[in-house]
Amino acid sequence: MRRCVRGILVVLALCGSLVPAVSAEAAEAPRAAPLPLERLFDNSAVSNDGRPGEADFDGAGASLSAGDLTAAGWTPGRTLTVQGARLTWPKRRPGEPDNVRAAGQDVRVTGRGDALAFLVAGTSGAPAGGPGTVVYADGTRSAYRLTAPDWRTGPLATKAVALPHVNTPGGQLAERARLYVVTVPLVPARAVASVRLPDAAGLHVFAVSVRAATAGWTGGWTTSTGGYAAVGPWTDRTLRLVVHTSACGPRVRVRFDNTFAASPVRIGRATVAVRASGAAARDTPVALSFGGAAGVEIPAGAQAYSDPLGFAVPAGTDLLVSFHLPGTVTAAPVHRLAQQRSYVSEPGDHAADGSAGPYTSVITAWPLLAGVDVGGGPGSVVLLGDSITDGDKSTVDANRRWPDVLAGRLLAQSAVPRYGVLNQGVSGNRVVTDRYPGDGVSADTAGVSALHRFDRDVLAQTSARTAIVFEGVNDLRWDTSAEGVIAGLRELAERGHARGVRMLAATILPCAGEARCTAAVDTERRAVNAWIRDGGVFDGVLDFDAVVRDPQQPSRMLPAYDSGDHLHPGDAGLAALADSVDLRLLQP
Repeated sequence: MRRCVRGILVVLALCGSLVPAVSAEAAEAPRAAPLPLERLFDNSAVSNDGRPGEADFDGAGASLSAGDLTAAGWTPGRTLTVQGARLTWPKRRPGEPDNVRAAGQDVRVTGRGDALAFLVAGTSGAPAGGPGTVVYADGTRSAYRLTAPDWRTGPLATKAVALPHVNTPGGQLAERARLYVVTVPLVPARAVASVRLPDAAGLHVFAVSVRAATAGWTGGWTTSTGGYAAVGPWTDRTLRLVVHTSACGPRVRVRFDNTFAASPVRIGRATVAVRASGAAARDTPVALSFGGAAGVEIPAGAQAYSDPLGFAVPAGTDLLVSFHLPGTVTAAPVHRLAQQRSYVSEPGDHAADGSAGPYTSVITAWPLLAGVDVGGGPGSVVLLGDSITDGDKSTVDANRRWPDVLAGRLLAQSAVPRYGVLNQGVSGNRVVTDRYPGDGVSADTAGVSALHRFDRDVLAQTSARTAIVFEGVNDLRWDTSAEGVIAGLRELAERGHARGVRMLAATILPCAGEARCTAAVDTERRAVNAWIRDGGVFDGVLDFDAVVRDPQQPSRMLPAYDSGDHLHPGDAGLAALADSVDLRLLQP
């Protein structure tokens, strides 16, 4: 096992377009002192199903169902974590004011972090929003722009939660009502004092908070939720998931995501252990806690982080994260292609069992578990990709995905920091088109588009410093034009830069010989690659096309790198991709 060297965190100065523009506070007419958001509530969005007239969210008498919110776990006064931000659902009874119509109000908000998070929805039938201002404790300001999708027509792919009904004076409608969490950047390390909301008709704000920065943590492992799929069903079972660490540290915390869900899920107890082999732990599994409790209920669409635990996490090693599901779970957020066998127990809470005995069933997906962070370290590199990054056609249980090989290279050197490597590849994923629609139980777990998952899978990841975008072949194979893919990649680069993330892009691999990789597709692929290489939009380019293509047939992969399906590299090809990365490009 490689020895872990704890890095020293270096604070990097950010400038230009990488952070919000800052100015000294300009002189203006005196305004009232900022108030807590709840003191400004002037609209009622929630009604009892039997009394829809007690609320009027949209000005036409429609409202959210209190019963649906309760069923989703969004109960009054409950604090939920979404995209790493803690937001409190208003502690109000149905019919009472529970949100503010944004009209330039000054809101008291305090804290230091990397982003400001808003729980919002629009009610004008189209996205609603406008510019606002953050005021810092030192008197400086930064501008932001907040846009909220409409509560009845906005994309399900980016919603925080969708409720199954809309209450109206004429009766309840079987129609999805959406609520959104939207984040905007803050100037790093500056204490926020207040926020001026946009003056925007139809923009409703339920909650706002500063998302705390993740300094002191490095992402050691993660996976992206590709959809919400039927599972089990599992009743009173313990799942023991095997995950491979890319970074080491003296502390650990894990993250469970109930993304895309319509109802809460209960975790009764959870543990972590270093794996010996199979489902067996090297030592007795150590209990995790959640706010001091042994278990946690995760509302629909929300997350749960375990409390920091003193636990030595080795780098390049398998961990066992075990969690008991005391209720019946018939569907769950999943990452389908784990390329790793994990385990399900016989009935009972076996999270603390070190032996493999109770774990009699094998699964090849990762449900619910979405992240493992380690204490200290220099931060993380996030790889946003499709099946090639996901490791399709790599050897199962061998950790030969190209992100794993890249993590091994980082651990074996000392020229650059030993970043954590976070694999956010989803098989079948596309840049601009959703495969999974973003709501409901579905057999399609190829995820929402890279554009729709970028905020969750890159910007909200623990200590993300650099992102590598390696997608586009699935868009081209399913008739998206080169111009469409380029527009999507450009938007990803711009959004990353706006948050201070270093953005790299990898060229698309040749795939001639695969049924959908026609000559026309290859022409489009070359056009996208030419733009990636020469467009100057990204901070660096990984020319993976040049690494694996056959010089005699540039539209094909070299046979030595081809898994046999002409689309996915095998183990040798994936290693070649990782070995080609100039590690100096990963440094912000």
